[in-house]
Amino acid sequence: MTAAVALSVAGSDPSGGAGIQADLKTFSALGVYGTAVLTALTAQNTRGVTGVHAVPAGFVGEQLATLFADVTVHATKLGMLGTADVVREVARVLAHRPGGPVVCDPVMVATSGDRLISAEAVDAVRTDLLPVTDLLTPNVPEAAALLDVAPATTVQELAPQATALLALGPVAVLLKGGHLGGGESVDVLATAGGVLETRRPRVDTTSTHGTGCTLSSALAALAARERLAGREPDWSPLVDRARDYLQAALEAGSALGVGSGHGPVHHFAGWWEA
Repeated sequence: MTAAVALSVAGSDPSGGAGIQADLKTFSALGVYGTAVLTALTAQNTRGVTGVHAVPAGFVGEQLATLFADVTVHATKLGMLGTADVVREVARVLAHRPGGPVVCDPVMVATSGDRLISAEAVDAVRTDLLPVTDLLTPNVPEAAALLDVAPATTVQELAPQATALLALGPVAVLLKGGHLGGGESVDVLATAGGVLETRRPRVDTTSTHGTGCTLSSALAALAARERLAGREPDWSPLVDRARDYLQAALEAGSALGVGSGHGPVHHFAGWWEA
């Protein structure tokens, strides 16, 4: 292989700011060849989601099996899986890591506030998917749903929740604190070695559509490059690099002028200007 290959297993966003579309843009921006398995079609724009059409679990599994039979995938990013059956099927196929390290963004609620996953599917993520996950990247509401606790309200509450999520099976947890507000955006990375904080200045923008998808796919892209080079991902430096990429995309997003709601980040900031 001469190119790192990353896979996105996620839903489609017609507006292009989140989901499969955001993941493929991020992979490309970071110099990684992108592949994709669709789990759902959505009717959405920058103002919200009006409908979700799930892909049958068996066909999601067939997409994965057919891809892995031909293409060497160095890292896999999981996004919106939608139904419990799809979650279980994806977990079954990935149990032996045919697609390299697994970065799981447990997409449950859109930036607009729309719920994207059923309660049964949340249970399946907790019991079936987390044990096959290398890096889990929940935001504050998603972490609370997975732990069945109240959402964190302070930065100090992030570390205990990240550590509790670690006990559910993933190798590492990046708990994103963007929902907490304040002048800085603080995330915490929990691994077997302890908990680290990572901070960036908060960007004053409404162009935040797809931020979670973009960060997790950036991490998968960077992990794919590490795997191609024969190294296992060291998540701490990769988190810093992924956050730097997202920071630039957030700062440039408003210049795109796409949509009238929460606009997308600029995945190709630095490559071309709006």
